[in-house]
Amino acid sequence: MRSTSDFLKYIGCKKVPPVRENMSIGELTEIALSKDEAVLSKNGVLTAYTGKYTGRSPKDKFTVERPEYKDVINWGSSNRPISSEKFEGIYAKVRAHIETLPEVFVFEGSAGADAASAIPVRIITEYAWHSFFASLLMRKEKVAGANEEDIFTIIDVPGCLAEGEKDGVNSEAFVLVDFLNRLVLIGGTKYAGEIKKSVFSYLNYLLPQKGVLSMHCSATAGAKGDVALYFGLSGTGKTTLSADASRKLLGDDEHGWSANGVFNIEGGCYAKCINLDPEKEPQIYSAIKAGAVVENVVIKKESGEYDFTDNSLTENTRVAYPLEFIGTREPSAKGGHPTNIFFLTADAFGVLPPISRLSKEQALYYFLCGYTSKLAGTERGIAEPQANFSLFFGEPFMPLRSEYYLALFKKLITDHKVSVYLVNTGWTGGGYGVGKRMSLPHTRALIDAVLKGTLGRASFEKEAFFGLEIPTACDNVPTEVLNPMNAWKDRGAYESKAKELVGLFEQNYAKYADVLKKVI
Repeated sequence: MRSTSDFLKYIGCKKVPPVRENMSIGELTEIALSKDEAVLSKNGVLTAYTGKYTGRSPKDKFTVERPEYKDVINWGSSNRPISSEKFEGIYAKVRAHIETLPEVFVFEGSAGADAASAIPVRIITEYAWHSFFASLLMRKEKVAGANEEDIFTIIDVPGCLAEGEKDGVNSEAFVLVDFLNRLVLIGGTKYAGEIKKSVFSYLNYLLPQKGVLSMHCSATAGAKGDVALYFGLSGTGKTTLSADASRKLLGDDEHGWSANGVFNIEGGCYAKCINLDPEKEPQIYSAIKAGAVVENVVIKKESGEYDFTDNSLTENTRVAYPLEFIGTREPSAKGGHPTNIFFLTADAFGVLPPISRLSKEQALYYFLCGYTSKLAGTERGIAEPQANFSLFFGEPFMPLRSEYYLALFKKLITDHKVSVYLVNTGWTGGGYGVGKRMSLPHTRALIDAVLKGTLGRASFEKEAFFGLEIPTACDNVPTEVLNPMNAWKDRGAYESKAKELVGLFEQNYAKYADVLKKVI
């Protein structure tokens, strides 16, 4: 395989700056501090502030139009096309920018704990702290027998700015995906999450075409090896609910499901920090120590400690840390086939039950719909929750046509007799601004009851508006919480909101009815 210096020459950089490859966390921390890229908190955690971009910028993400893959891509708002000519124009700007840098930082490792599905990854960054981030979120193992044609490369240069419409994009920021050449260009944004999700998007293109389902979910394993998956968009509870001291953590966000079972794609976790509570989320809280990197959390001037309640910069405050910081992790980051799957939805209408048992047909329907609410801060411009349908609970990262994912999901849950549940981690007793956020202890109690097998022995009743089966009782959960109708003071208001959400589901279903009918 080419060295990074040779790669930069190969792509057309006339002047190649010094390349700092696979530096240690200590070295990267020292450089980031010396260049004022970041600061240290009182307890020695590297802390960076990303400025204007404090979340992903989906409107600035484009996929290069190529005849080689045009027929398999789900073109639309999540996969906006950019011509190869416009792409090459921005690529030239990226190369010119690299030539001006005093040095670049490179992480070389892999994505995917399953050797049969792993890919080699090369991440070239302008900032030392971005290389630090990449080394936490990716896997350090090299892929045996890989060659240059196998490598997926990200070039991340926040200081390189696009010129909006002139360059064929929307702003100074850009995330450009070229599946043919296994390449992503990132510029104009310091938000490190774009790196992580670019790797995920590439695997969501590659793996399903090889019969492996790539999933936006966290995963845990019980003492007997039973695996549970938690699907959901950012802010719905994937990381929080998978940080369970009674179970082993496979990973908190991105997984694959192959004939061998479930495996983590990443080597670390990327958790939200807003209102982080050491009692409710002790594992995440204790992971914020030297060796982690924190984004956009305000540090108190008087004490040098974090103020996790301060959302003045963003609601989307984050910490990245290695899996090793979770004492209950599964060292192999692999498990068997799942026994239970949970679809996590933050329902801003406040009308979905806290938990519902799904039939196979309902599981396919809700997987396809991917209903949740976009939560404040996870994307630019989101100030309060917005109802949103996101294919497979991860549409922004799913480049292929929907039937690829849905057919694979159907086969896997059928072959392995998986139970599927819909879990509302959003609002109850009223919609956003009226009701309150679902109690985390109640959600944990309901999920624990599923994992221990006790909920399956409970009696169930059918909810009136969505046809969902909901339990009539569960230990440690008040009975009135289980049926959302009973949690609202005004039953008429509940019925009105429930009908409104049913209407939105029907509108969304109309777009994908043919796909669902074909797969079922």
